[in-house]
Amino acid sequence: MHGIGLRISLIIALVATPTALLAQGRAAADAPGKTGSGVAYVQPKDWALVANGAVTVFAAPEADLEIAVVDVGAAATAQAAAAKAWSLYKPASNRAVRLTAPGAAADGWDERVSFVYETSPGERREVAAIAMRKDAAWTVLIVDGADATMNKRAAAAGLIEGSLRPAGYTAETFAGRAAHRLTPERIQALRDFIAQSAQKLDVPGVGIALIDQGHVVWQGGYGVRELGRPAPVDAHTKFMIASNTKGMTTLLLSVLADEGKLRWDEKVSAVYPSFRLGSDATTRAVEIRHLVCACTGLPRRDFAFILADGKAPASDTFRQLSETKPTSSFGELFQYSNLMAAAAGYVGGSLAYPGLELGAGYDKAMQSRIFGPLGMGDTTFDMAVGESGDWARPHGFDVDGRMTEMSNHFNHLIGPYRPAGGAWSSAADVALYAELELSKGLLPDGKRLVSEANLLERRKRGVPTGENAWYGMGLFTEIVNGVPVVTHGGTLQGYHSDWWILPDSGIGAVLLTNADSGPAMFGPFLRRLLEIAYDGKPEAAQAVSAAAAQIKAAETARRARLTVPGDPAALAGLAAAYRDRELGNVLTIEDRNGAKWVTAGAIEGPLATRKNADGTISLVSIGPGAIQLDAVIGVQNGARTLTVRDSQHEYVYTEGR
Repeated sequence: MHGIGLRISLIIALVATPTALLAQGRAAADAPGKTGSGVAYVQPKDWALVANGAVTVFAAPEADLEIAVVDVGAAATAQAAAAKAWSLYKPASNRAVRLTAPGAAADGWDERVSFVYETSPGERREVAAIAMRKDAAWTVLIVDGADATMNKRAAAAGLIEGSLRPAGYTAETFAGRAAHRLTPERIQALRDFIAQSAQKLDVPGVGIALIDQGHVVWQGGYGVRELGRPAPVDAHTKFMIASNTKGMTTLLLSVLADEGKLRWDEKVSAVYPSFRLGSDATTRAVEIRHLVCACTGLPRRDFAFILADGKAPASDTFRQLSETKPTSSFGELFQYSNLMAAAAGYVGGSLAYPGLELGAGYDKAMQSRIFGPLGMGDTTFDMAVGESGDWARPHGFDVDGRMTEMSNHFNHLIGPYRPAGGAWSSAADVALYAELELSKGLLPDGKRLVSEANLLERRKRGVPTGENAWYGMGLFTEIVNGVPVVTHGGTLQGYHSDWWILPDSGIGAVLLTNADSGPAMFGPFLRRLLEIAYDGKPEAAQAVSAAAAQIKAAETARRARLTVPGDPAALAGLAAAYRDRELGNVLTIEDRNGAKWVTAGAIEGPLATRKNADGTISLVSIGPGAIQLDAVIGVQNGARTLTVRDSQHEYVYTEGR
């Protein structure tokens, strides 16, 4: 959930409402508390809290992001509850609702409904709410603050949301209980759940592996590699596994640590002298362990390479890092960085094979130290090999909400940064990797690939990512219903994957999907795995149904805001080409098959337009897939412009090559 709102300081709030107000100040550590009605929450470290009657407001340190928890009480509907919450929190606010989506009943709540409110791109904000009902009483969470701050502090915002529990609720826990073995009946129940989920979510194919007592007990697939064709997904069907490459990259670093080629506490600049960040102080502070800790304060800059031509050498990772400045203090926040993860792999490859080009050294190190010893014969960084034989095609929703096959052109952009997410693999191969994680470094024949100490170094508690959850080095760890879970996901256009291990029970699972709706089954699948292993309450199926309804609502709302084909006057006024001064990239507009078509780095497709709330018009690409160009049409200094924004960066393309 991302919420953006007005820049409102805590000081102004204190002056404006001096009576019936309780100010707890900033929390020195995550601090549990309760609202006036008894709803439990966790106040994140460094956030301020102000309670005023039914409204409890959490303010981020930047003072331009607030999250309010409002005790509404009785209301006829979720919509009525949200409206009342706004009247109590910020009576003057009068934004139109862009999207209403039902959620699954969970965590003690009987009903959950999410709202996204209308904003304009130039505001660089979103406004959102979640109405939650327990019996007849509603509690509404409102997110209202700056987009850049929300992006930086998404983990803290998630902590607030995830910790909300109705008064008197006791969370289900499996702590201390022995897990059931995955018998054939339980395996079939998991397979049935995957098949039913894929059908509800329009996922064409899923690669599957299930692990018990540290070894695969079933592997195979559901569905097809490509819509409209009968070839089935099996255990060896190749998918792009995206960021699941990161944990394998840090496994390489563990092996190199065993070989004495690096130390976790060694400064990166000492082993790779050309390593530079946009901050000299941060450069000097970064140790090997920090390259994949998501803790250095460097923000995500994915658009910098999404909008590029995809032909950069591996060394471009270090060029981009040298131009990237931190937006939070070292070790302060979880900020995911693909560029830092790519640097980790290339530094490792250079230590293993110092005479080779960075990319070649990394590829050879991964093959010789990880893929080869583990027997991962389906796994490769070679796009031509990945896109041959038994491989799943990517799929996404088209502009009208239909699942359709799409080109894999976009995903080629990850090649120059492949240690962060460029591997192709299969369910069978990822299961071999998961088995190694469960065995703490032992191969199936009992030989040790990596020391237990260096393998587990990657799981040490790092920056928090939510309630009872943290990031290590390319691995997430979370405590779910009292059970430790080690996991990581991967996302590219039309490819989404995840794997989980439960170290205390020897249970694990791998899911690889070939559709942008795939991630909607991952959380529910983990819940179903726990239900089956520990006799948990049946909640997973409802979560999938809610997710399917949310996806449909989001696609419908998106389509309703678009003019397809685009507004003729707006399209006629476009230049043929635009260049961004910061990135040096060119964006082109051309006529293709009677329609306007955009090419911007890895993004290409036909164009629609959208009229924004502030009267501006946005140019929107509408090829299938979740990642599209969204650019505001404008004029600066007499020249036509297109402005592309992510949460912490703005790229202004000006007409001309």
